Amino acid sequence: MFDHPRSPLRLLLLAGTLLFGSSGCDLIKDRMGLEEPLAKAARLAAEGQAVGGGCRQSGRAIEDCYSIYSWLPKAAIYQGWRDMDSYMRENKLETVEPQLPPPQPPGARKKRRPPPTEEAGDAATGGERDGAGADPVAERPASGTH
Repeated sequence: MFDHPRSPLRLLLLAGTLLFGSSGCDLIKDRMGLEEPLAKAARLAAEGQAVGGGCRQSGRAIEDCYSIYSWLPKAAIYQGWRDMDSYMRENKLETVEPQLPPPQPPGARKKRRPPPTEEAGDAATGGERDGAGADPVAERPASGTH
């Protein structure tokens, strides 16, 4: 079937192809969204500490952080909250009021706004139609000079 001199060459090519192809497995896993459990736990712990610190700086209660960021580990959130609390006490920093509402957890559906009705459009412009939003081409008088 195989000639003996070609057999080692084919085996070497096959092994090289497999080794070269498997070197990109991390890239493939990243593209597919697969993550190793230890790496995911470390990432979530780091995110939890950052979130906990941010919650403390913004003056949120730790229980609120737990409920808002329920997908993050509570121990990591508490660690970040406690670290930021001690840092703020040492440096006599005041809390910063949050300007935005808290984010929705992943997988939560966003509320859709109802489509504006014609009455709502009139109310927004004061009920008057002065032609400010009208099409200027439609309002031009027809001229026969073209």
